[in-house]
Amino acid sequence: METLNLFREIYRRFKGHRGGPARDELAAAFRFRYACFKDLLDSNTQLLNIITDLEEKLKGRDVFGMSYVRSQSARAAFHAFRMIKSLDVLSGHKYPVLYGVLDRINSGIKDCLGEKKELPLTEPVLDLARVNQDMVDWVGGKNAHLGEALKIGLPIPAGFAITTRAFADFLAHNDLVDEINKRKMEIDPANPLTVQQVSAGLQALITAAEIPPALAAAILDAYARMQVRLGGSLRVSMRSSAIGEDSELSFAGQYLTILNVPGEELLPAYKKILASLYTSRAVSYRLNKGIRDEDIAMSVVCLQMVDAVASGVMYSHHPFNVRDDNLLISAVWGLGPYAVDGVISPDTYRVAKTPELPLLDLKVSHKPVQLVADPVAGLHELPVPEAKQDQPCLSPEQIRTLAAYGIKLEEHYHCPQDVEWALAPDGRLLVLQSRPLRLQAPAAGDLQAIPPVAGYPLLLEGGAAAFPGVGCGPAFLVTRDEDLLDFPDGAVLVARHSSPKFVMVMPKAQAIVTDSGSISGHMASLSREFSLPTLLGTGVATRAIAPGQIVTVDAYAGRVYQGQVPELLDRRPARESLLKDTPVYETLKQVGEFILPLRLVDPKSPEFAPEFCRSLHDLGRLVHELSYTEMFKISDLVSAQPGYAVKLDAPIPLDLYLIDLGGGLVEAAARAPKVAVDRVASVPLQALLRGMTLPAVRGREPRPVQLSGLLSVMREQMLAAPNVEERFGERSYAIISDKYLNFSSRVGYHYSVLDAYCGATLNKNYITFSFKGGAADDVRRSRRVRAIAVVLLGLDFAVEVKGDRVDARLAKEPCPVLQEKLDQLGRLLIFTRQMDMLMTSEISVEAVAQNFLQGNYTLDLNALTTPDASPNPPPTDSA
Repeated sequence: METLNLFREIYRRFKGHRGGPARDELAAAFRFRYACFKDLLDSNTQLLNIITDLEEKLKGRDVFGMSYVRSQSARAAFHAFRMIKSLDVLSGHKYPVLYGVLDRINSGIKDCLGEKKELPLTEPVLDLARVNQDMVDWVGGKNAHLGEALKIGLPIPAGFAITTRAFADFLAHNDLVDEINKRKMEIDPANPLTVQQVSAGLQALITAAEIPPALAAAILDAYARMQVRLGGSLRVSMRSSAIGEDSELSFAGQYLTILNVPGEELLPAYKKILASLYTSRAVSYRLNKGIRDEDIAMSVVCLQMVDAVASGVMYSHHPFNVRDDNLLISAVWGLGPYAVDGVISPDTYRVAKTPELPLLDLKVSHKPVQLVADPVAGLHELPVPEAKQDQPCLSPEQIRTLAAYGIKLEEHYHCPQDVEWALAPDGRLLVLQSRPLRLQAPAAGDLQAIPPVAGYPLLLEGGAAAFPGVGCGPAFLVTRDEDLLDFPDGAVLVARHSSPKFVMVMPKAQAIVTDSGSISGHMASLSREFSLPTLLGTGVATRAIAPGQIVTVDAYAGRVYQGQVPELLDRRPARESLLKDTPVYETLKQVGEFILPLRLVDPKSPEFAPEFCRSLHDLGRLVHELSYTEMFKISDLVSAQPGYAVKLDAPIPLDLYLIDLGGGLVEAAARAPKVAVDRVASVPLQALLRGMTLPAVRGREPRPVQLSGLLSVMREQMLAAPNVEERFGERSYAIISDKYLNFSSRVGYHYSVLDAYCGATLNKNYITFSFKGGAADDVRRSRRVRAIAVVLLGLDFAVEVKGDRVDARLAKEPCPVLQEKLDQLGRLLIFTRQMDMLMTSEISVEAVAQNFLQGNYTLDLNALTTPDASPNPPPTDSA
């Protein structure tokens, strides 16, 4: 109570010494309280913005990572603390209990964001014969699946696993965890350039770090033991086996595989694979798929290098045709990367799952080159002998052997499998990896070919659908990685080869079309995960499609048309949510329980108290309510004195009190308990009142022509739980000076805040306006806020809509321009009082807005003029 007692003492002196120093002291004290109040209101606005943003993210349409969740949680807690601290000063330290409430809520948030559990495994290296699927948290999916394949009798190359314990030791030895987390905070998921820049820095950080001596010794010892067992000069393939890889989300091609590694390159190759956790495409993939940063760790599988005669991929089920339960095998000559990376269009074999494993379909492609490994020359491309270029890579017996492997793996895991295989020089068929095959089922009836659409030029026909569907947009040619940084939203990606790097822009792409590639490649898996229509192996895409040309991709029928084809676009399915049910999304849901719910809705309830706050929203609501009480105690105390908390006598539907910081009222009004409109000297308030008191607006009452509109509003008022916009009291306040206005008002169930400065200095001038709430149902409230947004756009404001809230800003305009805009805002405040009742249909959104802008303020819907079209649809990040 110290602050209020100080005011009372100053007030006593003020009464006895009119015009003396006590008045100046009172003014200074009030300004100090006002500064605290402004800080509180600012943090309240920021907290509500954060809450709105979190609610939008929980719709699952936007990409975000754990850095976002942590950052927004910290920001929300900071603004809650700032509100509490400001209230503490205003009230004279009446609410210390609120700090404890904040600590309790913060503890719940921190538990949701908790650190990863300690790894029980202590060994940095394990032979694959010791590995099984129960060790997946320690060795990653690839190692675990290879260990399981060995246990069920399938042949795999000899090898060992470098565990996630080794990765943890590597990070700890170099103190990298905090530095990595700090750098990741600079990533903007919507800006590929920031992803690329941060990724490059993190990779350099890891490759420059030292491998702990004990770990280095363990890796080299395992290699030496394998070399003794196999004899000769040993080369290995080193493959990523990250936590979560080869599970429900494929991570296809996101992390590094290094082939043909000699013993002396083992340790540098290990660091390169660790660094591949932070390639730009891997970071983009995790952001798009909601993989928490805390949940990633890298294990590595080291396998004897197989100098493959042929290699490829096998699916134990068709990847998108749910009715095709046959095996699909692809094959190229040489090493597998040319198959999975889409460099060569492979042979394809379709095999039935009957006991005889008959070959149902055989498609042999032209395979002019192959990737081979050599102890001296390393990996390099060689031409395939001419006699073999158009020959199948596998014999019928080899096809049946591979098919039997696929069936055995599917039966073991009880789900379809995506298997990489190699044919060794000695004729053995080896399993190199196996992971769950992510099936995507198109809508019923979409699997059959669609007849060509007449009347539209056909640019190409052919290819294979990695994911069926229809996409339309301007063609964007990607010839190098840097092109992905400029990829526009809504474009069709066209490229010579398929590449898993395209994951960076898949959320923005409408379709992908390539010259070469296979539906069993890495990028094809990603297209299915993102439900992105993708046509591979067309042979002519980069020649047939001109950059910038509007095209329609029909990946059902394997066609690309010039221009938009409405008949096909009607068949476009809605893109699936990117993040729902992912780890990051689930973490945000848990954190959100401590931030978002609003349970304190009735200030008159006995439960409207600190001990009933369960979320930061509750806490902010309570503090905001208490702040008005505390702020205006001093105003009530001096309300009989000139210049403080005087009531405005004006024909408006508000009980409006004015608090003059200096120059806001004409001097003659200083002694009156009430002031008329013509006694207001504040430039921005004068302009606002001109609009609020305009006869054409004032006194209008709605005549709803549909009873449903009135009943909707009444139902929500009586039955729905009140939200933050519920009335907090009878008074509204305007804090004014000669050039400044802060106006806070609730008219019915509408809450508005206006802040404006109108002076001679252009750079200082601004208006900010926020409007929220309404008593109608969600649909009508959404329509109302969109109608207000159209009006504000028509008044040249920058506008943003989130939920049932609209925020607008106009800055750096001459004072006369701002006065005209404030006049219009005054009219709008009165006009919106009963707007909910007019929101009977989508047509009413534009009709109401355009009639207001044309000066027709009638509230009779029958009298409104319906415009033909909206020239300026309101922007909203929730659309």
